[in-house]
Amino acid sequence: MTVAEELPETPETTEEEPIKQRKNGLYPGVSDELAENMKSGWADTELRDLEPIPQAAETAARRAALSARFPGERLVVPAGNLKTRSNDTDYPFRASVEYAYLTGNQTEDGVLVLEPTADGHKETIYLLPRSDRENGEFWLDGQGELWVGRRHSLAEAGTLYGIPASDVRELAGALREATGPVRVVRGYDAGIEAALTDKVTAERDEELRVFLSEMRLVKDDFEIGELQKAVDSTVRGFEDVVKVLDKAEATSERYIEGTFFLRARVEGNDVGYGSICAAGPHATTLHWVRNDGPVRSGDLLLLDAGVETHTYYTADVTRTLPISGRYSELQKKIYDAVYDAQEAGIAAVKPGAKYRDFHDAAQRVLAERLVEWGLVEGPVERVLELGLQRRWTLHGTGHMLGMDVHDCAAARTETYVEGTLEPGMVLTVEPGLYFQADDLTVPEEYRGIGVRIEDDILVTEDGNRNLSAALPRRSDEVEAWMASLKG
Repeated sequence: MTVAEELPETPETTEEEPIKQRKNGLYPGVSDELAENMKSGWADTELRDLEPIPQAAETAARRAALSARFPGERLVVPAGNLKTRSNDTDYPFRASVEYAYLTGNQTEDGVLVLEPTADGHKETIYLLPRSDRENGEFWLDGQGELWVGRRHSLAEAGTLYGIPASDVRELAGALREATGPVRVVRGYDAGIEAALTDKVTAERDEELRVFLSEMRLVKDDFEIGELQKAVDSTVRGFEDVVKVLDKAEATSERYIEGTFFLRARVEGNDVGYGSICAAGPHATTLHWVRNDGPVRSGDLLLLDAGVETHTYYTADVTRTLPISGRYSELQKKIYDAVYDAQEAGIAAVKPGAKYRDFHDAAQRVLAERLVEWGLVEGPVERVLELGLQRRWTLHGTGHMLGMDVHDCAAARTETYVEGTLEPGMVLTVEPGLYFQADDLTVPEEYRGIGVRIEDDILVTEDGNRNLSAALPRRSDEVEAWMASLKG
């Protein structure tokens, strides 16, 4: 990789400041003749026929709801900055969910500001303008467009996002001079937070973060469509994996991870989270993302993965597959118990139900099976009251899903875990049974078997819809599906 000769500017850098030389660059400087030459001879590339982004109406409605909740207050929502991976390489940038949800923009250093007016708020999206050709930024700066690609002009951004755009490099100074109540979403932009340090309080800022999290509990039609796209791509990714299981057996779990990642990058933005490609006893580790173990015929593969769309909505689907294509008798017994638990959980997802109902329904089925198998002493009510089944079920049975794989995490407990399901909510239902390889309380043949089945469920007006229903779940259907893919 060729490295830029100069260090990138920060959003606070002014155009008058010289672009810094990178230490150990091969060119000691720029001649006046070259600098002058680079200023001219470039075509006009301004884009004048742009249309607003598809979700512009939805993001405008979200900003209106935010404005109505905090009248008379300045609201500051940053996208975040690039983070250094090592030396002069950065991690891939992903804008903060709060910022992307309200704007549809995904650009580093962006900031949405809602400034209070007599009848609401004035909206401005602050962004870096196009690289400056007059001072050489576009070809000398590490984040100049000849190094990392063209960014939209402020006029283009205003058209795309339906929000007037201004230069973010002027924002910190303006915020320092601001008066009146201010709230900021913390944790994304240290420079913006520093400019507001004497104007905000942690308690008030947390109220803003909580409100933005709770706004996402009920999805609009655009969001549901994006989640369905994410799920559809994920289904194709699972099909890709089944077709190459022989190659994974010859290599490792990494082949599975790479195969799914290819689908995610071709059809979406990325994976929504680190793919869990857990073969054999690794399936009993809930978040196995090392993915460096062997893939052996006769074992199970627990694949928990999701494609993230270009608008940041992610699927979250799990299937536990027999690597050979056929479950053993014991594997099928355990798998079918988890399937029955998931069926009970999905049936409990409906408008007006308590959020906890699907979890309780699934856990009851698993507790009944554990008692039936003699792994824990009944009766079932005692097991559930004491939580004894948790030795083998371990985790909650699901969570909200959206722009984060564990969406709406900052919502108040009374509106989330203790809340009531409404049409438009999307959640996972994902019971599991996990028998650790070193668990001496179960028969030896159980040890090292882990099973989880997970689907993405939309609450509808009259019940629910399984967004991931295209991926087989029942054990005999899984075997037939795998056989068809392997030819």
